[in-house]
Amino acid sequence: MKIQKFIKLASLGVAAVTILAACGNEPDSSSATTTSNKDGVTVVKVAYDQAGKPMTFLDESGNATGYDVEVMKLVDEALPEYEFEFVGTTNDDLLIGVEQGKYHAGVKNAFWTEERTQKYIFPQEFLGLSSAGLVLKKENENIKNLSDFASAGYTLAPIAANNAQYTVIAEYNEANPDNPVKLQAGEEFTVDVVQWVNEGRVDGGVQIEGAFTGQVLTEGGPYYHLKDEVVYNEFAVIKTWPLFNKKQQDFADAYDKAIAEIKETDALRELSKEFYGKDLFEVLESVNR
Repeated sequence: MKIQKFIKLASLGVAAVTILAACGNEPDSSSATTTSNKDGVTVVKVAYDQAGKPMTFLDESGNATGYDVEVMKLVDEALPEYEFEFVGTTNDDLLIGVEQGKYHAGVKNAFWTEERTQKYIFPQEFLGLSSAGLVLKKENENIKNLSDFASAGYTLAPIAANNAQYTVIAEYNEANPDNPVKLQAGEEFTVDVVQWVNEGRVDGGVQIEGAFTGQVLTEGGPYYHLKDEVVYNEFAVIKTWPLFNKKQQDFADAYDKAIAEIKETDALRELSKEFYGKDLFEVLESVNR
């Protein structure tokens, strides 16, 4: 009787170990680094910043759109072996989510920085171009670039150290040690640049042209009433990139092949005109970042 009981308990133990082992081998469904397949097609999650108009945002019907999103839709069409699932989120969640594997890739008008290469795969082919400029009061519109701004001794709105715009200014300061911009690291990823400048809390701030246009120059924008009070002066055009999770090299390679073919057409130029109001690719030869 005792022998039979021992055998029964032993059998239960083996079964329990087997079940636990099987559970341990199952992929983590919360991690997007484990791709799913549907009818032989690899489904990938592509995150986008819902508040990044005109680069990435929700349209009036609640659909994902913007320059970055529409380019990735073209890439999706060119890759029949993949199916893109666009996931709207915040800027911070996108960065953390792609790094940790919640998303396979993300688009947010991202600039290249050395620090980011430690966290993400940057593909070989850039996604688009973005205009970066200084937001200033109308009375200071004679300040055309970072050198002018620094020489005037003006104060700049704080920029979070993990924001790529901070790196752009830091690179300028490194190259111009005799005329640096007063750069202050902020606690938040972004500050309300237009409001800070208008209130006189700072003399200027760095902003993407698309964001300035949406906030100030577009009727219905939150600062449309300031369209005659503040100006935007471009100081650089910078390449932008999609960010891929470190385990998604095959996906990044597939993107490279597809976007290289798309660049042989006028599709990206047309999207630039549609979302930015101008063809930024016209100045591509002078872009050095």
